[in-house]
Amino acid sequence: MSKKDLTEQEIRTRYITPAIQAAGWEPRQIREEVYITAGQIHPRGRMAPRGKRKRADYVLYHHNIPLAIVEAKDNNHPLGGGMQQAIEYAIMWDVPFA
Repeated sequence: MSKKDLTEQEIRTRYITPAIQAAGWEPRQIREEVYITAGQIHPRGRMAPRGKRKRADYVLYHHNIPLAIVEAKDNNHPLGGGMQQAIEYAIMWDVPFA
């Protein structure tokens, strides 16, 4: 199977999680699929449904303080394809690294 055929989840499982752990991060310091927002509120009369929630693929913690946001993409995106999304989430959460 070619890397181009792998889903984002398969990329994360096979490559990104092992790379983060190889860099010295312990499993207790890594959280996956962390919701960054509750979703935008769309008022419609008496109802106010929420839109889609934003979710970071990884948040890395040091002493229970979020230190970095990591965004994963499948191999059909360019190398820096998730960088702008990671930076946006890092700004929203006041996290120093993306």
